[in-house]
Amino acid sequence: MAQCEVCGNDYRMAFEVRAAGQVHVFDSFECAAQKMAPVCENCSCRILGHGMETEDGHFYCCGHCARAQGHAELVDHA
Repeated sequence: MAQCEVCGNDYRMAFEVRAAGQVHVFDSFECAAQKMAPVCENCSCRILGHGMETEDGHFYCCGHCARAQGHAELVDHA
């Protein structure tokens, strides 16, 4: 069994996520999102979809939040 690096649960169905040359172990998608998903710099929600990133590395969940922080060039494409 493997231990989740977020909650510490030792779970037989734990899984690995490989990102940026590192291996992470989680027992649920909830824990994986808590550790891996970026946070919107305007509303602080976890960005589970595509989200938006500025050229200088700022993350937002949507165009509205990006514009609220002064990034008028970022718009949603729905």
